[in-house]
Amino acid sequence: MLRSMLEVFWNENVWLPPNTTWEDIAPGPDKAVVYTDYRHLLYPLPLALLLILLRRVLENYWFAPFGKSLGIKNTRPKKASNIPQLEAAYQKSSKIKHKQFFLKEKITALAKQLDLSERQVERWWRHRRSQDKPSTLVKFCENAWRCLFYLYSFSYGLFILWDKVWLWDIDHCYIGYPHHGVTNDVWWYYMISSAFYWSLTISQFWDVRRKDFWQMFVHHIAAIALLSFSWVCNMHRIGTLVLLSHDCADIALEAAKAAKYANYQKLCDALFAVFTVLWIITRLGIYPFYILWSTLIRAPSLLPMFAAYYIFNSLLCLLLCLHLVWTWLILQVAYKTITSGQMEGDIRSSSSELSDSSHSQSNHNTPNRLNNKKET
Repeated sequence: MLRSMLEVFWNENVWLPPNTTWEDIAPGPDKAVVYTDYRHLLYPLPLALLLILLRRVLENYWFAPFGKSLGIKNTRPKKASNIPQLEAAYQKSSKIKHKQFFLKEKITALAKQLDLSERQVERWWRHRRSQDKPSTLVKFCENAWRCLFYLYSFSYGLFILWDKVWLWDIDHCYIGYPHHGVTNDVWWYYMISSAFYWSLTISQFWDVRRKDFWQMFVHHIAAIALLSFSWVCNMHRIGTLVLLSHDCADIALEAAKAAKYANYQKLCDALFAVFTVLWIITRLGIYPFYILWSTLIRAPSLLPMFAAYYIFNSLLCLLLCLHLVWTWLILQVAYKTITSGQMEGDIRSSSSELSDSSHSQSNHNTPNRLNNKKET
């Protein structure tokens, strides 16, 4: 039954151009070019685990010591007062946003139950929530790892594609398709990039939680789907261009966030300005008006269309929609940066984290006040 379902799913009429079979693009010694092998899509899974392990090693023995040398402390807030009733309420409502939980009636109920003021209960809750957030050093290490990988990925991609004809003339992504051979350097580019997105998808559930958690999750899944389907269908040429255009701006973004955590505000502002320019050029310029335009407009005139091509274009359009959402967030941060004179917050930080930071000073003495109240 499973075999029948797979045969229906991988129907040649859906995934390949007319008059083309899977046998035609299957790798073999008798073929004129080296075709992609669908079985190689399993390699990114163990590679993803190796990347996660490499990240842990670098964070512990490289990024963390470097961050500490810059003055970043791995300190966490003092433990909130041990009040079982509040702790039980917190555990039950830990997944509910702060403003949703602290409705007037619930604040009143907890305050009356514990003989505390509503303000004290609310402050305790904020302090307890801050305990579950990662330290500044942890966030610095995460951004440093991503910055390093994006720097490697973009540099390697640019290096191997520099002499590829389709980098300079995108029509060659379609001319002669599907009989495009894959070279060893492109093979590694695809495998490591796929492994990285798999590692992000896995580690996202314990990394610093951002307000665009689900947008990033969808982005990673769409990226993996694009890489996998394009690999199976031998459409790796256009895939390499998409990868290259996406890695460029992310280098400056991760570097800017790392600089902010290290309190290098001027460097952060400069890197954020560079990031904004690169983002607009690559994500809102090159990607939609060069790459996406070629897949939607040029490709139909160079090769016969087939069902899978519309699937690819749908995923590419989904990425563009995510770019537009993030662009709005970026422009908001850019506007605040211009008006305030420095970058404030993080375009992908939790909104609750930002709101809590404004109350950090008033929350500092909350545990002592609660203890005094309980003693009374």
